[in-house]
Amino acid sequence: MPEVALAGSEEGRDVSALHGSAAAAVLLMLFSEDEAAEILSRLEPDEVRQLGFAMYDVADVEIEEVNQALDQFVNKAKRRTTIGYGAPRHIRGAMHKALGPERADNILARITPPTASTKLSMLKWMEAREIAAAIENEHPQVMAVVMTHLEPRIAADVLSLLPATCQEDVVYRVATLGPVALEALDELEITLSNAPVAAAKGGTSQRGGTSEAAAIMNNVRKDVEQRIIKALNKRDKNVAQTIEEEMFIFDNLIDLDDKNMGAMLRGVDTELLTIALKGANEMLKAKMLGCMSQRAAQSIQDEMDERGPMRLADVVDAQKAVVAQARRLAEQGVIMLAAKGDEFV
Repeated sequence: MPEVALAGSEEGRDVSALHGSAAAAVLLMLFSEDEAAEILSRLEPDEVRQLGFAMYDVADVEIEEVNQALDQFVNKAKRRTTIGYGAPRHIRGAMHKALGPERADNILARITPPTASTKLSMLKWMEAREIAAAIENEHPQVMAVVMTHLEPRIAADVLSLLPATCQEDVVYRVATLGPVALEALDELEITLSNAPVAAAKGGTSQRGGTSEAAAIMNNVRKDVEQRIIKALNKRDKNVAQTIEEEMFIFDNLIDLDDKNMGAMLRGVDTELLTIALKGANEMLKAKMLGCMSQRAAQSIQDEMDERGPMRLADVVDAQKAVVAQARRLAEQGVIMLAAKGDEFV
């Protein structure tokens, strides 16, 4: 977190160090208590914590530092436009006039960027232990819905705090969760916050899925992960396999060191690797080619150039096959895939 640099004397203060959250904190301190509260109420929990620390740090700023913070704000404000304000309403109105309400709504449903759900927003302000305590006696489906409204890291912490006997069930329900009625979210929010909320009429909220389950699993301890995946395999092999595939994807191979990368590449068919690399990001492509002989790397590069555009589905299938081969080699002890923290598999 950026801080105001303080030295042992007034002459030692580095005015140029006032930036980021420190500059924002200075501006916030210039507002009245009510005005500052209005701004803070619109921020995320991490932003509030960061600004809170910074506000204590800048409590004794000098006039030059205040002027600097104001100058930064004015300069940034001058470069901003108002084109983004009211954009959703403007786009929706134009679409409705051009296509009619029904056709416009169908298109907007497909192209509108997802927005953060305001349902269960109080969860962002709760610690993992508080959330686990609040839902530990609820039905696993309720637990799953709550999980999908948390950041993967927090969801993993909550999952680890829940009874081991229900963890696999919760992950399975996250992976297979469909649209959740907004009325159900309203009822759950009342249950968790014990405060009345205005019920939305109709509609659903799309949460969950194997990608979200995989994101949660990527943040739990290795022993918890292995136990849950083993239980999921007994329950539904397709779901377990999909979650595993999404936990370790082709791009993750960039974390292999040169020795393991070289060993992995020697076990992959050249034709398959050529297709997989066609859709790889430049850093991963450069690393893989760099772990081959110059002749082999040039041969693959030439082949990729000659092939021209390829179907995305073919590239994705090839990348999955390469990852599957890497997993097999890891299981055989030929290579080591870097896992979370200091663990290896």
